[in-house]
This record gives sequence, structure tokens and C-alpha cells, in this order.
Amino acid sequence: MKAFQLIPAVAEYADFGTYAKEANLGANDLILTNEYIYSPVIEKLELGCQTLFQEKYGVGEPTDVMVDAILDELRDKKYDRIIAVGGGTIIDIAKVIAVANAEDKVDDLYDRMADLSKVHPLVIVPTTCGTGSEVTNISIINRTTKGIKQGIVSPAMFATEAALIPGMLASLPYGVFATSSIDAMIHAVESFLSPNACAISELFSERALDLILNGWKAAVASGDKNGWKKNAPEFLRASNFAGIAFGHAGCAAVHALSYPLGGVHHIPHGQANQLMFADVMRKYQAKKPIGKLNQLEEILAKHLDTEPVFALEALYKLMDDVLKKDPLREHGVTVDELPVFAKNVLETQQRLLNNNYVELTEEDILDIYKKAF
Repeated sequence: MKAFQLIPAVAEYADFGTYAKEANLGANDLILTNEYIYSPVIEKLELGCQTLFQEKYGVGEPTDVMVDAILDELRDKKYDRIIAVGGGTIIDIAKVIAVANAEDKVDDLYDRMADLSKVHPLVIVPTTCGTGSEVTNISIINRTTKGIKQGIVSPAMFATEAALIPGMLASLPYGVFATSSIDAMIHAVESFLSPNACAISELFSERALDLILNGWKAAVASGDKNGWKKNAPEFLRASNFAGIAFGHAGCAAVHALSYPLGGVHHIPHGQANQLMFADVMRKYQAKKPIGKLNQLEEILAKHLDTEPVFALEALYKLMDDVLKKDPLREHGVTVDELPVFAKNVLETQQRLLNNNYVELTEEDILDIYKKAF
């Protein structure tokens, strides 16, 4: 088993101005963000930093085309640190830029993944409460030329610092909160059940679940779409803790099965995970009802006021209260695609499937898709 380690420094700041002052941001720094984040929060600070707005190069989750366009834009620019301020797309792109030489394209990084080195120091300021990517060393890119979403993984892609600023979540729309917090919950569950989990990573998984479940219950009980914001610091910490946990233990089948949904039908990552979560867990229960899954049920039961045997179903209901789960067909998925997806997952996602609670065959994976359809 690999030793548990937490490489990025993790710090909390009262606001972005406080962080900028302590970090002495200036002309040698590149802020990679979205203009809708930069304009109301960062622009007025007059930091003198260089800026690059991701949405000018493409929308949605990062693709090889989008990242290559950004790398082209940066080839002649001189800067030291990268300050990534945003959600999963911004963070994944920033990790690529941090290890890219001036002449690189995305495919070059995949080709020499084992030999990547950090070219620019990287600081990540997450603005959602789901990815946890500020403390992991992986970037997920949709390789459109190959038709798959695939990770670039390297120790060089760890950030120098993860800067947690709860106020950066203030303008987060409810839908993004819902999908991102669901993503964080799934990170916590998958890392807890992973055969690579250790006693320390389990602590982070459990604490993330504590914060998310209690925050969800309070938000649902408030009856207010903005009710979750009272617990924004807790959701941000939960996302970070879950990121620490899956950075060590890995994610598994839920993420593996969700990737074709995002790659082909452009379903947002957290929502794609939600569409697969319950049916993956039910398959786990059917194949191995006695095991570490029972420990997870006990953890969930404490927060969901039920018996362990009913805990997972109670979790699915709470998730539906946060964001209603729809059948795959309502997102444009066709029945003919299901066997193609199952085969593709088995062939391209072994990095994730190796972390499963129990081995899943191609027939198992197809059955999960059919149940979710």
C-alpha cells in the first residue's frame, strides 16, 4: 500500500484580497479564471496580474481543442506562478499549463506522462464545492479526437497551495452547488470503499460525508434554494477533504461509467455521476452484500436517522431532494449506446475500475446502464 501523503499546502483565507496580499500577487503572476468570477471579485483589487479567461477558448468541461488553444495563446507570454480561480474546468486546465513546455500540445503530455515536471508553480482557489481537484494530481481532458475522457496523472501536477476562500462560493447557482456537492459526496463514498483506502484517508472520507449530509439536510429543511449558503464553508471543506481522500484511494465505477455520459452527451460531471451512483451501489450490494459496504451503511445511518440496512436508500432519497435524478434517456442517451458505453468503459477506464468495491464484468456494467436508462 502506498504511504498517505498530502502534498499541497492547504490554507483558508477570509477573502480573495487577503490571499492576494499575503501571496504578494503581481505582474509576474497569471490568473486563469472566468470573466464572471474575475470582474466582480478580483478586478477591483487592481493587482496588476496577467489574466486569461477560459470561456474565450471554449465552454463546458475541458477538451483537447480548448486546452490546445489556451496553450497556443500562452506560448509567447512570460509569467511565473499560475493562480487558478474556478471550478473543475479551470483547475484541470491549470494543471496542464503548469507542466507544459512552451511547444507542447495536450497529446504530447499524454505521450510523456511518466516524465512530466512542473514548469510553473500553481496555486488553486476553488469556486465550487465538489471537485476537490485542488489537492489531487490528475487532470481529466475530453480527448475529442479519440472519443474518450482520460486523465493525465503526474506528481508534478500537484498544486503548491490550495487556497480555500468560502466567499468565492457566494454567487454559485443552485444547480452548480447541487451537482458539485453530489460529486464531492461520491468522491467520499468511492474513496472509502476503495481497496486502496487506509485509516487516514478513511478519516477524510468520513468527515466529508458528515459535513455534506448535515449540510444537505439543513438546506432541504430550509425550503430555500439559497439555504445551503449558510453552510458554504463546511461544503468547501467537505469537498477538500473528499479530494484528499480520493487523491490517495482513488475513485471507481461511478466515475468510470459517468465518463461516456459527459464525453458523448456533455452531461455535467457531477450530474453524470449522480445518474450512475445508485445503480452502481445496488450492483455492489447484490454482488457483495457483506463487507466494507456495511461500514459505510453504518456511517450513513447515523446522519440519516435510519437503520443501516435502509441507509443507502435514504441517501438516494436525500440526493433526489437536492437534485432530482432522471433516467438516462431523458438526457439524450439511446438504448443502442449502452453496450458501446459498457465496452468502452471496460477498455479505457481500468485506472478507475481497479478501485471498485467488487469487480464488475462487462455484463455487470451493461446491466447498470440498463437500470439507469
